[in-house]
Amino acid sequence: MRFNKPKFWDNNYYLIPYLLLPITLLISLLIFLKKKFTKPIKFNSFVICVGNIYVGGTGKTPTSILLYNELLKLKKNPVIIRKFYKDHNDEYNLINKSVNCLIHNQSRLNAIRDAEKKNHNPVILDDGFQDYKINKDLSIICFNQNQLVGNGLTLPSGPLRESLNSLKEAHIVLINGKKNFEFEKKILKINPKLNIFYSEYIPNNINEFINKKLLAIAGIGNPSNFFDLLEKNDLTIAKKIVYPDHHEFSEEEINSISKLAEENNYQIILTEKDFYKIKNPDNKTFKYLDITLEIAEKQKLINLVLKAYDKNY
Repeated sequence: MRFNKPKFWDNNYYLIPYLLLPITLLISLLIFLKKKFTKPIKFNSFVICVGNIYVGGTGKTPTSILLYNELLKLKKNPVIIRKFYKDHNDEYNLINKSVNCLIHNQSRLNAIRDAEKKNHNPVILDDGFQDYKINKDLSIICFNQNQLVGNGLTLPSGPLRESLNSLKEAHIVLINGKKNFEFEKKILKINPKLNIFYSEYIPNNINEFINKKLLAIAGIGNPSNFFDLLEKNDLTIAKKIVYPDHHEFSEEEINSISKLAEENNYQIILTEKDFYKIKNPDNKTFKYLDITLEIAEKQKLINLVLKAYDKNY
C-alpha cells in the first residue's frame, strides 16, 4: 500500500477520527465476522508470524531476517514467506540480500504449501497476523516506540489494523526503542502471558556521514523513525524529503534529487529499502544507512521460539 500517514492518526487532538468512527465501526464488525467464520488451516511446518497491528514500518522484515539467520545457525531449514505485491520489490530485494530462501506468492497459503514441499521448517511469515486463514503456532507482534498505537483507534480513524485486544492471540511483543513500563502494563492487562522484548537499530556505516550535510530521503511507512535514528547518532540533517511507502522513484525525481544535492553540497542518505528502488545509483551520490537489528535478551527470545517449536514438533 502506498500512502502518506495522516497526522491525526498519532494524537487525539483532531476531530477527523471521530467523524470517521461509523466507517471504523463497520470495518471492525467485518473483521470480527471474518475472524469468527474463518477456519484457520493448520500446517505441518511450524508457522512463526512476525506481524503488527500498527500500519506501516514497525520492524517486521529485520526481525524476520534475524529469526531466519538464528534458526539457520541451529541447523533448522527456515524460510521467509511474503505475500506478493508488485510494488514491494524493495522489501524482496532487502530480504534476498540477507537470506538464502524467500518464497512469495499472491496467496500465503500457497507459499506455505510450496515451502512444505521443499521441506522447510519452520516457516516465518513476514507480515500476515491479519491473515486469519493461517494457523500461527507462534506470533510475534512488532511495535516502534515512536508510534506504539498512535491515537489507539482502528482504521480509518486511527493507524491500527485491529484493536489491541488482538494481542490475546499473540505470544511475544517486540518493541523497537526504549523500555516503556506504561505500555507494558497496558498490554499485559490484555494478555498477561505476553513475553515482551526490546530491540534497537545499530548503524554499521555511520562514519561515512559524520560532519556532512545530509539530504535525508525516506519512502517508508514511518519516515520519522529513519530521521530520528540519524539524529540519535548525531548526524546533521540539512533537508528531509518524504515519499509514500513503497514509492517508485522516476528518472525525473532521481535527477532532481541529484541536482539539489550537488547545488547545496548535500550528501544523500536513504533507507536501504529506498536505495534498492533507485535504478543504477551512483554509489557516491546515493548512499544508504546500513543497519543491524539488535534484540536485548536475544537468546531468551530464541529459546522461547525453540521451546514452542519443540512442543509442536
